[in-house]
Amino acid sequence: MSITFDVENVDFPKIKKRETANWIKSVARNYEKQTGDISYLFCNDEKILEVNRQYLQHDFYTDIITFDYTEGDRISGDIFISLDTVLSNSIQYNADFEEELYRVIIHGILHLCGLNDKSETEQQQMKAAEEEALRMR
Repeated sequence: MSITFDVENVDFPKIKKRETANWIKSVARNYEKQTGDISYLFCNDEKILEVNRQYLQHDFYTDIITFDYTEGDRISGDIFISLDTVLSNSIQYNADFEEELYRVIIHGILHLCGLNDKSETEQQQMKAAEEEALRMR
């Protein structure tokens, strides 16, 4: 069981892999989950658009796409993060890039833990869960 971080067509972001993996495990434990195989791919907007079109039939850019392979209480998945969109969002929301990146990193984990963000209520719950997780970092 591992948490891996890779890049495609972008420079590796300034995150500490081991610390980030330990943080992810701590957040998962808060939801009574264990981490299985979780793979992050940091990419550019073109790659995330390609993934969005190919697998989700969505024709738009996004900051994150999470493919959930969770079984029982062991969360697993492939998580694609567009560093281009994370940067755009950090500028739009007047947020620090690194903070926005960690928010997106944990957003995918929260999805794997069972949180959704389709409705307005779910979005509020997700935002609160992100804030709580960021405080644990």
